[in-house]
Amino acid sequence: MAQLDGKIAIITGAGTGIGKGITRAFAREGATLVLSSRNRANLEESAAEARSWGATAEVIPADVTVEADVVALFAQTIERFGRLDILVNNSGAFDGGPLEDLSLETWRKVIDVNLTGPFLCAREAMRIMKTQGGGRILNIGSISAQMPRMNSAPYTSSKHGLVGLTKCIALEGRGHGISAGCLHPGNTLTERRSASDKESDQEPMMSVDELASIALAMAALPAHATVLEAIALPMEQLYVGRG
Repeated sequence: MAQLDGKIAIITGAGTGIGKGITRAFAREGATLVLSSRNRANLEESAAEARSWGATAEVIPADVTVEADVVALFAQTIERFGRLDILVNNSGAFDGGPLEDLSLETWRKVIDVNLTGPFLCAREAMRIMKTQGGGRILNIGSISAQMPRMNSAPYTSSKHGLVGLTKCIALEGRGHGISAGCLHPGNTLTERRSASDKESDQEPMMSVDELASIALAMAALPAHATVLEAIALPMEQLYVGRG
């Protein structure tokens, strides 16, 4: 029996990068998938790969920063499948620069995607999961939540906030069979980083599939167990003591 047989999972940011890797891992383990992001073409490609593994994969485009989109995403999931077992909050944005040069627009864009989006999705998931008597919410954070890079104030602040949100979900959900965890990736070789010539994108990297295997392990735990936080990074990446 596959690890996620019979489980209904929503994955945001599922069309590329880490989200696509998690989609692939969940599909191989029998999950029924609802894939969401703003880009339908990328989602359809991810869904086609999931279906090649025999998974059911529904595409529902949504912008996680738009409340009406998020409400519709979860309503359509329940209409189609009748329940929700796993939410993976993966949609993310990165931008930054010296603090004194940051615009309010940049700050709000990153905070909205990385923190307001997971809040909106978690809120809808909690409403469903409390009614059905359980579920699991997995937030994709960053090692920047523990140790920031230079010139990353919006991103670092959003990921610190996501840790707090995860703990609030875990606390409010535990009496209802709802668990929450936050997976903090280090350097992960996504499409964006493959195409980049930035020095930070030439550092040691993990593959998205290696990271997705950890997300799968967290999602597939028995209902009475959870991993509240996990950090995964290439062994040679500068992290401990970086600054």
